[in-house]
Amino acid sequence: MDYFLSLLPSILFAVIVGLFILYIYKKRKQSSTESVIRELDELKSSAKIKEIELSNKEHEIDLFNEKLSDFEEIKNKKIKIETQLENITDQRNKLNDENLDLKKDEKTRIEEYKKLIAASNTLQESLEKEKARVNDERVAEKESELASQKETWSNHEKDVENHIRLICKNNVISYIEQNEFPYAGGKPDNTIEILEQLIIFDAKSPASEDLNNFPKYIKTQTENLKKYAKHENVKNDLFLVVPSNTLSVIKDFTYNIGDYNVFIISKDSLEPIILSLKKIEEYEFADKLSPEERDNVCRIIGKFAHTTKRKIQIEMFFMNEFLDILQKCGTQLPKEILKSVIEFENAEKLNPPMEKRNKQILTKDLIEKTKQIKKEIELREIPEIEAKITYKKENVKE
Repeated sequence: MDYFLSLLPSILFAVIVGLFILYIYKKRKQSSTESVIRELDELKSSAKIKEIELSNKEHEIDLFNEKLSDFEEIKNKKIKIETQLENITDQRNKLNDENLDLKKDEKTRIEEYKKLIAASNTLQESLEKEKARVNDERVAEKESELASQKETWSNHEKDVENHIRLICKNNVISYIEQNEFPYAGGKPDNTIEILEQLIIFDAKSPASEDLNNFPKYIKTQTENLKKYAKHENVKNDLFLVVPSNTLSVIKDFTYNIGDYNVFIISKDSLEPIILSLKKIEEYEFADKLSPEERDNVCRIIGKFAHTTKRKIQIEMFFMNEFLDILQKCGTQLPKEILKSVIEFENAEKLNPPMEKRNKQILTKDLIEKTKQIKKEIELREIPEIEAKITYKKENVKE
């Protein structure tokens, strides 16, 4: 008990201390509760504020999410555009490379084109020069041919006279000089006498290189021969002798002018015609010829006349053919071949036999030469042309 009593103060002190502590605790608890309430209120206010802020932040987050979505889309577009840009850059680089190659090729082509143009110009100049040269040669050749024609025409009258004189001398035929022509007025160029008949050979040639008017001129001259034909002892068969190179423009070789006839002949025809006329002189008088002899004389003369005309016709035909061939050579042959042809042509020269004065052309020599040619034809197996020509008998005026 004592012991308990001894402990009582301690217990009371402990109880008092406990109560004090409890009091203090309650005080503190009450104070803390109020503080907590206040804090809680503050926390609630703060929570509301934070909630508002959180709501704002969420809104901002939504906005940022939307922007982020747009950003992703823009980013994807950017990536796509970058890819396209890269492809375009590659294409541009490729095009640039191709452009450089094309520029190089174009430069090469331009250089080649310039070379081709230069070569073409050189060739054109060469062709122009060659054309000019050929034209000059043709003009010179034409002028030379024309000069030769003019010289032939200017000398035609004298050549015909000399040829007739030579024929008359070789065949003992009387040649009548112009001053010995028995009739007044115009004097014919050449007159021979056979059986007391005067046979007239008038030489006619063109006045200029234009042959278009020559046939008309010849026709006029046939009418002018009336001044000779009107005389009694002038044979009514008169002859106009024209240059051989004018025969191509003449269509009519015989003119019947009523009282007389005119024959157009060339210089080459003079000898056979004069000799055929001379054949009549073998008879002392023409009226003593028998009908058969007359027919023979007429037949020979007719044959001479026909042969002469036929020879002229054939020469005209071949002359036209040769001219046509020459024209085709100038237009259809390649230029290089034509150039070589002209060179060979210029190198060639024909030398026909010259006619010498006082040297008679013998018939037997011509026959012998003809036989040699026939033998050559047989050796070469060249087919001979058979002439099927019949001659009509002509009545001769007595």
